[in-house]
Amino acid sequence: MDAYIGILTDDEDFVGLIDAVDRQRARKVYRPRENHFTKWNDTEFIRRFRLSKNGVRFILQHIAQQISHPTQRNNAVSADVMLFVTLRFFATGSFLQVVGDFAGIDKSTACRIVNKVTRAIAVLHRTFIKMPSTEDEMASNSAEFYNIARFPKCIGAVDCTHIKITSPGGDEPEIYRNRKSFFSLNVQAVCDATCKIQNVVCRWPGSSHDSTIFNNSRLRANFENHNFSQYVLVGDSGYGIKSYLITPLGKKCI
Repeated sequence: MDAYIGILTDDEDFVGLIDAVDRQRARKVYRPRENHFTKWNDTEFIRRFRLSKNGVRFILQHIAQQISHPTQRNNAVSADVMLFVTLRFFATGSFLQVVGDFAGIDKSTACRIVNKVTRAIAVLHRTFIKMPSTEDEMASNSAEFYNIARFPKCIGAVDCTHIKITSPGGDEPEIYRNRKSFFSLNVQAVCDATCKIQNVVCRWPGSSHDSTIFNNSRLRANFENHNFSQYVLVGDSGYGIKSYLITPLGKKCI
C-alpha cells in the first residue's frame, strides 16, 4: 500500500491536483442592486427603459411567476431586476457586460436573464397580439380609423420594417442582406388606429419583398377566406391593390 502511495505522491499531476483542492476559493462578491422604481422619476425611468413604470409593472405581473427563482439562496436575482436587465438591453442595444454592470450582476448571468425573460415575454403574444375576431371588435377598430382619416371599413394598417442583425453565416447569408446593404429580418406588422400591434410575421430574410411576405402569410389566407367579413387593410403601393388591401390616395408614404 505504501508503495502505491509513493507512486502517486511522486506524480506531478497528482501533486498539482492536491494543491488545487487545498487552494482557498475566492469569496463571492455580491454587488448592490438598486430599486429602479424608486431611484428614477417618471421621465428618467422612460429614458432608461423605454417604458413607463406602470408598463413595467404590467409586464412583471404577467411573467413574474415564470421567471422567479424558487428560493432566495445565494442572493438570487429577483424578477423585477431580471426585467430591468432585459429592458435595458433592449432599450440600449448595448453589450451584456455593460447591462450587467448597470444591474450589479455578472455578464454571464445577464446573458441567461435576457434569454429567459425574452422567452417569457414572447409567450404572451397569444394573449396580446391578435387580429379582431368578432364583429364588435372589427366594428370598433373600423370606427377608430374612420375618426382619424374618414377611411371606412378599415381594421388595420400593414407594413414591413427591417430589423438589423449580424450576418447569420451558413450557406446563404446573402439572402439576409437587404436593398440598403445591411443584414436584416424583414418583419411585417399590422397595427390598429392606436398603433397597437395586432399581427406579426418575423421569419423572412431582409432580401424578401413586402408583398412576398404578405402573400405567403396566414393573414392573407384569412382575408381571402372572408374571415374578416367586408373589412379591409390599408398598405402602401408595394403590396398592390386587392379587394381586401387598399392603398389610399394622397401624400406618398416614405
